[in-house]
Amino acid sequence: MSVAKVIELKAASKTSMEDAVKAGLKKCAESVKGIQGAWVKDIKVVTDEKGKVTEWRVDLKVTFVIE
Repeated sequence: MSVAKVIELKAASKTSMEDAVKAGLKKCAESVKGIQGAWVKDIKVVTDEKGKVTEWRVDLKVTFVIE
């Protein structure tokens, strides 16, 4: 029988939402083993005064199997 756990984390990127997700998962994988997947719970952007996106932020729920 397998048991899975879900943790939440936040990540950011100045490039794209996809890059923020990849950066968050890469950093998470440094200390969490057995990652099975992730759910992008929320997306937020930071803009300048002209409305240009300056940073992408994501809230992730990462699922991993407990050994």
